[in-house]
Amino acid sequence: MGTQEQPNSVAGHIVDVQARTVTPGVLHIRTGRIHRIEPRADVPSRYLIPGFIDAHIHVESTMLPPAEFARWALVHGTVATVSDPHEIANVLGVTGVDYMLAEAARRPEFRILFGAPSCVPATMFETAGAELDAGAVGELLARPEIGYLSEVMNVPGVLAGEEGLLQKLRTAQDNGKPIDGHAPGLRGEAVRRYAAAGVTTDHECTTIEEARERLEAGMWVLIREGSAAKDFTALSPLMFEAPERLMFCSDDKHPNDLLRGHVNRIAARAVALGIDPLEVLRIACWNPALHYGLRTGFLRPGDPASFVVVGDLTELTPLETYLHGVCVARDGAPLWEYLPPATPNTFRKTLPDKAGLRLQVASGSSMRVMEVYDGKLITGELRVPAAECVLNGAFECNTVRDLLKIAVVNRYADTPPAVAVVHGFGLKRGAIASSVAHDSHNVVAVGADDGSLLAAVAAVVQAGGGVAVARGPAAAEVLPLPIAGLMASAAAEEVAAQYEQLDRTANELGSQLRSPLMTLSFMALLVIPKLKLSDKGLFDGEAFALTEPAQ
Repeated sequence: MGTQEQPNSVAGHIVDVQARTVTPGVLHIRTGRIHRIEPRADVPSRYLIPGFIDAHIHVESTMLPPAEFARWALVHGTVATVSDPHEIANVLGVTGVDYMLAEAARRPEFRILFGAPSCVPATMFETAGAELDAGAVGELLARPEIGYLSEVMNVPGVLAGEEGLLQKLRTAQDNGKPIDGHAPGLRGEAVRRYAAAGVTTDHECTTIEEARERLEAGMWVLIREGSAAKDFTALSPLMFEAPERLMFCSDDKHPNDLLRGHVNRIAARAVALGIDPLEVLRIACWNPALHYGLRTGFLRPGDPASFVVVGDLTELTPLETYLHGVCVARDGAPLWEYLPPATPNTFRKTLPDKAGLRLQVASGSSMRVMEVYDGKLITGELRVPAAECVLNGAFECNTVRDLLKIAVVNRYADTPPAVAVVHGFGLKRGAIASSVAHDSHNVVAVGADDGSLLAAVAAVVQAGGGVAVARGPAAAEVLPLPIAGLMASAAAEEVAAQYEQLDRTANELGSQLRSPLMTLSFMALLVIPKLKLSDKGLFDGEAFALTEPAQ
């Protein structure tokens, strides 16, 4: 892996984002900070820029614990993230938040600003492993290491003035900590009311109109480009209109994607559109540090010597990354060693049977079918006459019509699976399953037949959590995720390779989705419209209520 290096000075063209200058010179470093900047003309043809900041990412989505996530994020010039730990909090409660803090503390040079999860569970229509009430959230917000109130997903609760939820918002304000938003599809006066409650950001805009309304309401807009949700193209005009109110984020980024790139890739795309590189770096580095009060270093005397060396201001490819004066990555490889993590978890071991997967349908009814869109977290709804997909009073998968069975199995208690119908996964045979199922992280599975579906679920349950692909009713391939059923205990390189192979296998089984396993993980995310499935049943995100698969 190499050895960490701590130089006394680093030379190049120094980019000051605040002053909007690029000046040749030498950074002199002392005890991890920039001691002084010496102007000098004869410097290498390279640029020293502030480190990138991901303004909203769930570390758990990388399937890596914080220390291992940091090891690879810094390869791409990321020096800090703003991270909501609500994934593990939904499984393990405050114990899960404490775990993330402890694991991140093993790499203190890399700044992960964790928030206090605001919605655990996300809704009352699903089963999670824990609940964080206003008192628990208040205790978290009182801690100095907790930097903000994480995404407020219960938009109806905010607009209805739900007292417990508003208490969490007031506590954040009383502690002087920002409040993150999550309001997909919210428009008009409701946006202004949401912002007036104290919510300061939103990363869920998928249209330019949504984003402009949030800017008008005084909110920050986070341009998201992750493994599943990709909003850069739709929101890119904002960078010409209001760069001072924008940030970049990935939200959810799976391990194979993380090894390829991070915020640096979003920033390079922005430069390619004709945005001034200094404005791009303002969005990618300065704005999140300003909003969240992060002291990450801005190439000024007295700042932490945390910065990135790039060959040019177009591609923004990191050559070296420095944290507190130490070179921690070079030429696409980390100089940090892998640190084996602890593996806290909770998982039931009882497996469902075929009888539990039967979806009874009355003759003459119609099926409400979840419609999946590639690269989107939102889903649509199809109506299919029951006569086209029912045999002996029960739904039967139709791979020609791409009408497949989707099931959610409660991982915390022995209850019957919830079953519905989904269109868009495209499997011709086999099944896929995962215990990464936002936000409560029960086991979600999609299959072309019941036998394959059960095989995939069994592989996940027997591993104590994981991602699995079954080619048929026989044994399935599985990537174990022993940390809360969300994260792996192996090195990132191994996890990424296994995950990518499983994704390829899902494509070989017929799925045309770019990231079928990532898409699967959002099929139980009730706070993103329209139809989703929880362990309690089919959920209509627009009516915000449970509904029936057949009507």
